[in-house]
Amino acid sequence: MEVAETDRAGAYEVVVVGGGAAGLSAALVLGRARRRTLVVDAGEPRNAPSAHLQGFLSRDGMPPAELLAVGREEIARYGVELVRDRAVDAVRDAGGEFDVTLAGGRTVHARHLVVATGLKDELPKVVGLAERFGRDVLHCPYCHGWEVRDQAFGVLATMALSVHQALMVTQWSKDVTLFLHEVDEAELSDDDLRRLAAAGVAVVPGRVTEVVVEDDRLTGVRLHGGRRPTRSRARRPRRRAGRRGRSRCPRRRRGACGPAGGRCPRWVSVPGSSSRRVVSVTDGGCRAGQSTRTISRVVSLSRRPPSSVTVTMSSMRTPNRPGR
Repeated sequence: MEVAETDRAGAYEVVVVGGGAAGLSAALVLGRARRRTLVVDAGEPRNAPSAHLQGFLSRDGMPPAELLAVGREEIARYGVELVRDRAVDAVRDAGGEFDVTLAGGRTVHARHLVVATGLKDELPKVVGLAERFGRDVLHCPYCHGWEVRDQAFGVLATMALSVHQALMVTQWSKDVTLFLHEVDEAELSDDDLRRLAAAGVAVVPGRVTEVVVEDDRLTGVRLHGGRRPTRSRARRPRRRAGRRGRSRCPRRRRGACGPAGGRCPRWVSVPGSSSRRVVSVTDGGCRAGQSTRTISRVVSLSRRPPSSVTVTMSSMRTPNRPGR
């Protein structure tokens, strides 16, 4: 196997791996400091699926690709070089400097190395989710919330912490549904249920298997078994006793309902539905209801470093393209 020789004659003081906003910012400062700098850009920025970025002073609403194009022009003014390639390896030599191998076969030498490769969004394995990411499957309410304000939001949970996400997005919409997905109902604490109820967040148990798209628009989700929740507005719930006069409260099965695990008098239901919704929780027991919900566009929440593969997703309705 032929090994490419390291270009030490043209060694750089700094090699920046990553040509996104962070890498270009670092290169800009280094260039202005008269440091011989090379940027290695694979051309795969995390925000590539987005049509515009938000919350960046003086650039609010600018397409991400345009921001990067401007950044590349700026670093070029200070003599910073940029190569379209991928860094596949970096080895520290005996002198503490770096040999950086590129996918194209070139190896460059640098005294210092800046790794600005950013993060990668790892989406839950739900059919159709990845294809909608950056359109109506979104990951950050602060980036996209304004564009989808006052519309139906869904939060796709992968951990109990997703309760926090569901509560947070109520700042942008009062029509929020928490799809428990990978979270068991037993993982939700009494405090979680109280806060969700107080915020008016509907809770739908069951694993989401697919996002439903009609006419190139996300119109809902499908749960395991083929059931598709749909919104059912303003049905006045009525009380219904369980067997032997006791309530069939779902929380009673795990000993969390009623005084000392006793009878729960406050479970009510809306006929014609199979998805429960927590309405309120009190010291004397809990009130749960049957309700069907619908979302018409989804969101993906939470981003984590590549070293952590667990990602919390949220589902959000949006007729527009997302932001950052």
